[in-house]
Amino acid sequence: MIVIPAIDLKEGRVVRLTRGEFEQETIYDPSPSSVLQKWQEEGAKLIHVVDLEGARDGILKNLESVKSMLRIANVPIQFGGGLRHFRDVSTVLELGVACVVIGTKAFDQPLIQKLVDTFKERIAVGLDLRKNAIQTHGWRSQNTNESPEHFCRKLEQMGVQTVIVTDVSRDGTLEGPNVPLLQNMLNATGIDIILSGGVGSLSHLGQLTKIRDGHFKGVIIGKALYEHQFTLSEAIQYVKGRDT
Repeated sequence: MIVIPAIDLKEGRVVRLTRGEFEQETIYDPSPSSVLQKWQEEGAKLIHVVDLEGARDGILKNLESVKSMLRIANVPIQFGGGLRHFRDVSTVLELGVACVVIGTKAFDQPLIQKLVDTFKERIAVGLDLRKNAIQTHGWRSQNTNESPEHFCRKLEQMGVQTVIVTDVSRDGTLEGPNVPLLQNMLNATGIDIILSGGVGSLSHLGQLTKIRDGHFKGVIIGKALYEHQFTLSEAIQYVKGRDT
């Protein structure tokens, strides 16, 4: 399990939302590049970047910020938000992003299949859940036609290797990760899973290190780092000490 710091972008700044609500926004830094540099210096092995406006509006809105970060990045960047077309995915990957996360368009099976066939492991899917219902379009719409477990099995059959599972109801709350959700997803599929949402303390990370499943690859942390609950380097060392 690796610890993955998050950088959420809105209007070119680093912000955090609470429970996916744009009305509950906190601005943390005007310079995404300086935040990226900080996470690199603290030992990040992968950085998760989201274009919040892109996720909401379906159009890449913070691409210039992403380009600036890529110019100084010496670790892989995983990027999502606003990727609704093949050409947009191709553009972002050509810029140097290591992996893209498809959210709303993950239900477009022909598009996902084409992306996976073309870009292989560089395509991940973001699965945002609220009360076990799949959320799309920047967390404003709900898809109740399919269970998350069944949806992940379909993605696995199409060749998707990684899914980022977010409990939107816990995102930005610091209340703790949804461990039962993670365990259910791991039991239901053989796909690699990264968990996001709710981590607020090192003890929360301790809960996750107890899950000994090779398909549980990492946890994304945002607000806890920005609110100084602990440092990224502390989190990395804490997990390392329990993974051995």
